[in-house]
Amino acid sequence: MGTAFRHISKVHIRFSDIDAFGHVNNARYLTYYEEARVLYFDEVVDWTYDWSKKGIILARAEVDFIRPVHFKDDVYIRTRCSRMGNKSFDIFYEMYLLDKDAEVLLSSCTTVMVMFDYEAKKSIPVLDEWKAAIGKFDSIN
Repeated sequence: MGTAFRHISKVHIRFSDIDAFGHVNNARYLTYYEEARVLYFDEVVDWTYDWSKKGIILARAEVDFIRPVHFKDDVYIRTRCSRMGNKSFDIFYEMYLLDKDAEVLLSSCTTVMVMFDYEAKKSIPVLDEWKAAIGKFDSIN
């Protein structure tokens, strides 16, 4: 588990994330994955251009809930690109906790990201510099 991942981020669980059953509400997982994705892009691609013109949109998210997350859990997310297409790419995530130096898988997720021109309101090819940076970081051809 995790050997293909170079990006890891810490999850900050807020008290307000906990539901009446005493664990993180399932709706919060997408927020955690979004935060990990933003940190991934901060590290891997140039995040400094005008996002109101060209950027990405989330087209699909699929989450597998394996074990519940609790307030004081020491939780991390591994993030990597698992597929690169012409206009879209997939990001794969694993959420896990550290428990006495052992990793316990809590959840996994795949999101489909589409490169998008916000002015023209249509999908566009993934930027060449993104393909190169992501490809190099995650060994994607």
